[in-house]
Amino acid sequence: MTNPEQPSASPPPSSAHPVDAEALYRTLLQQIRTGLTGVDDVAIVGIHSGGAWLAERLAADLGLGERLGFVDPSFYRDDYAAKGLRPDVKASQVPFDVNGAAIVLVDDVLYTGRTTRAAINELFDYGRPARIFLAALVDRGGRELPVSADFLADTMVVGHRQSLQLQRADDGRFSLTVVHA
Repeated sequence: MTNPEQPSASPPPSSAHPVDAEALYRTLLQQIRTGLTGVDDVAIVGIHSGGAWLAERLAADLGLGERLGFVDPSFYRDDYAAKGLRPDVKASQVPFDVNGAAIVLVDDVLYTGRTTRAAINELFDYGRPARIFLAALVDRGGRELPVSADFLADTMVVGHRQSLQLQRADDGRFSLTVVHA
């Protein structure tokens, strides 16, 4: 039985069925607008890098430019010791008071839940939010931790040796492609 509030699973993007990442973004934006009605002290934090791109645009579209932050939870991951440090680690920036805030944590693709867990751990180093909402453009399944998005544009089936990659063009428009490992 399908939950009417959750999107149904879409096939992975391909040349025959390209995914309109801009349409997904508009869906996510509308869900967040609706879901945050009446919520006070809202801030947006994007997870580097795709989630950060989404968070930048969401903050602009929602008028929250002064309440925008970014985290790179690489040091907080439970597999840090095994995988080591990625060469593209970005500095985290949370330039507002997290204490008591309603944080919208934004990621591009929700997969195992480990990045989300690590990002939440990092946020708590900045303070104690009143609430954390999770927003993701796409859920690809494969959860290893009990994490689900409050705001989600789509669910897609993607093979184990594939990943979804969000890209941002120079004009700020998003595209979504499947990358084969």
